[in-house]
Amino acid sequence: MPYIELENLSIYYEEFGAGKPVLFLHSGYSRGILAFCGQIQPFYSAGWHCYYPDFRGHGRTRCDELNWDSARIAEDMIAFLDGLGIEKANLIGYSTGGGVAYYMASRHPERVQSVISIGNGGVVDAAGAEEYAPEALLARGETDFIEKTKSLHADAHRGDWMEYLRQEVKDWREHPALTPEEWSRITMPMLLIAGEQDSFASVERLEKIKQSCSQAEIWIVRGCGHRPHFPHEQAQAVNERMLDFLAVNG
Repeated sequence: MPYIELENLSIYYEEFGAGKPVLFLHSGYSRGILAFCGQIQPFYSAGWHCYYPDFRGHGRTRCDELNWDSARIAEDMIAFLDGLGIEKANLIGYSTGGGVAYYMASRHPERVQSVISIGNGGVVDAAGAEEYAPEALLARGETDFIEKTKSLHADAHRGDWMEYLRQEVKDWREHPALTPEEWSRITMPMLLIAGEQDSFASVERLEKIKQSCSQAEIWIVRGCGHRPHFPHEQAQAVNERMLDFLAVNG
């Protein structure tokens, strides 16, 4: 299985294709190929070199410590590119991964060719976060979710699934939190995608990003919620739009 060793961090990733690099940045509570299962074949067939890492604290990525947040993951992803010898990559970030992409693009703009964000409005929105605290899940008897969490992230949380969930809630409550100066550094081509029913990435929030990043394109996917790129939503339309964007800007 492919790993990149970075000091005390061992990042697991999947890799498909050849050509210009696209780094897929997954959502919270998820993993690389799970969050982008609907993009693997289309992007591979379109001639892109695709990388799907598991973030620190997630999936099969391993680390001696369990603390993490989106800003730290962004630095991990820069180190990940270094480890693979990739000077510049196109970023596709979904939900939490969109925030990671914003941090990477603002703090290391020389490493980012373009940014596609799906379902991230660029602001902290803690609505619903506390419902995923381990104590809350136990109180509601959410045993299926807990068992999925245990198995999905077993390598990363090393048996401490409750701490994993606490870290997710903490990150949800605190990120992304870019300064106006950081937003002003994001000047590369940018596509902001959201489902029309997604309150986390509303039109108003995406327009606010565009005020700082005038080059950003906004696309609202009708009839969708937070996961417009998923196979059971509108993956084909979203893939076509993203591939068209990358054909020009990637």
